[in-house]
Amino acid sequence: MAEKSRLSELAALFLKLGVIAFGGPAAHIAMLENEVVRKRNWMSHEHFLDLVGATNLIPGPNSTEMVMHCGHERAGWKGLIVAGVCFILPAVLITAVFAWAYQRYGQLPQVEAFVYGIKPAVIAIILAALLPLGKKALKTVELGILGAATAVACLLGVHEILALFGCGLAGVALFWIKNRGQALHGLFPLALLQITTPLLPVSSLKIFWIFLKVGALLYGSGYVLFAFLDAELVRCGLLTQAQLMDAVAVGQFTPGPVLSTATFIGWQLDGIRGALAATAGIFLPSFLFVALLNPLIPRMRKSKVLSAFLDAVNIAAIAVILAVCIEMGRAALTDWKTLLLALLSLGVLLVFKKMNSVLVVLGGAALGYVLTLA
Repeated sequence: MAEKSRLSELAALFLKLGVIAFGGPAAHIAMLENEVVRKRNWMSHEHFLDLVGATNLIPGPNSTEMVMHCGHERAGWKGLIVAGVCFILPAVLITAVFAWAYQRYGQLPQVEAFVYGIKPAVIAIILAALLPLGKKALKTVELGILGAATAVACLLGVHEILALFGCGLAGVALFWIKNRGQALHGLFPLALLQITTPLLPVSSLKIFWIFLKVGALLYGSGYVLFAFLDAELVRCGLLTQAQLMDAVAVGQFTPGPVLSTATFIGWQLDGIRGALAATAGIFLPSFLFVALLNPLIPRMRKSKVLSAFLDAVNIAAIAVILAVCIEMGRAALTDWKTLLLALLSLGVLLVFKKMNSVLVVLGGAALGYVLTLA
């Protein structure tokens, strides 16, 4: 009965987050930290950061994999599946509706006025979550310097995964300097192998293969996904540039993981069968990676060398999220209205620390709409 209760609890929480989680991985992780660490106390801030750091070292959508980790922590492999499916499902269903309408009518609804207010609210949510996470991750002055260097590197265009591994290895180097007698065992960066797509006709099998490869090899933000799909689909003549740009738009204004864009693209390629194939292909690797990685994290923390690596990766993860937030701010805070919305949202979150993030998102959307009329 206890297991069923936990699974039901996971299903309810992650269905809700799947509906309200706007703003991309950084915002999703902020909402997740608020729900599972601060409100429910399912794990410590330190362990949550370990999961964030470890998730950044494997391919796939970071926030979705964090959801799966939290499900595994709460209810084992069944919790992993329930949490992951429930978080993904709302985004997939919403995206499928847009995909059907787009294929039938050839255009997307006008939502710019609402997105205008949502983006500043999302930035505020990220900043509010970074404060407690940053305090836990910033254990030493050296880690603070490594974090600052990582943030600067990301802002200068260094790929996130390179910045994370670089910071992690720098943390190990510092550990060596302080503990010269220690030896390093079992720490190897992941290597990616580019696998070519078989020359198959446009079918559900080929769509599944393309998106399975994307899910297995993708590091970084959703924009990396779109670049990958441009190479895989647009240049091969399977999708037009306009369709890909519209898919980008759908990914931006629908909640949940941005990789649900695969559902939209799969629908354009082969209807509902293509949507199912693309969705299954892009998310399947994440379930497998998390199932393999989650049991290893406590063992990693027990090793002094790997613990130093995780500490450095944790501060790097905070730095990467901060860099993402700064980039988002450059794009979203374009005038005094958006700046005001961001400051108001941040003030509300700092004063009312247990306020549900969905209220901030909805409030931002409503105020943004009103301000666009002014």
